[in-house]
Amino acid sequence: MSELPDRELFIDLVREKMPFGRYEGRLICNLPEAYLVWFKQKGFPKGRLGELLATMYEIKLNGLEYLLEPLKPQNSKSQTPNSNKH
Repeated sequence: MSELPDRELFIDLVREKMPFGRYEGRLICNLPEAYLVWFKQKGFPKGRLGELLATMYEIKLNGLEYLLEPLKPQNSKSQTPNSNKH
């Protein structure tokens, strides 16, 4: 059985926004590490949101944010060949 991360989970990290709290509306991949640490201490929410927050916590904790860079929408737009046309 494979231990590879779920690709959809990574895609959701760069597309889903925090639905409540101090950082409501911010992409989960852009949440501050301190906020994720607070959730770790208090307990992540149940369900998909908790799974996303816990995954983002582990990514930041281990310095793996670079794994998400190719998935971020703004990167794909800036890398299109015709994006510099006037």
